[in-house]
Amino acid sequence: MQGIFGGTPIAALEHTLTFAQRRHELLAGNVSNMDVPGYRSRDLDINEFHNALAESIDNAARPVSHTSGPYTRDDLYSGPRKATEQVVFHDGSDVSLERQVTEMAKNQHLHGLAITTMRSQFALLRAAITERA
Repeated sequence: MQGIFGGTPIAALEHTLTFAQRRHELLAGNVSNMDVPGYRSRDLDINEFHNALAESIDNAARPVSHTSGPYTRDDLYSGPRKATEQVVFHDGSDVSLERQVTEMAKNQHLHGLAITTMRSQFALLRAAITERA
């Protein structure tokens, strides 16, 4: 049973928004701690998230066999990456303000895209429910 949103990308968009929010929190934390000696930046691996989300969508689209339950994933967003391969500064930190701001801008774009797409999906559902085109 897929529920009211089965067959729509709303669930995937919800996961994308949650991922973007958690990633933004980590990136903001990196910027706020950039002057702390020895601080190592943290981030979520966006490629790992995209691969996990794609796999989850593919598995959800497959018919569920009676021998194995539906594919579930407890947490698509787990695990800040280990120390990234960046230049380590003289104080032992690896936070580059330029890199963090760039990643925050990319993350904001992902978040905005997911919100815009979700609004569009809800507008389509509203039109279907009210029988308006």
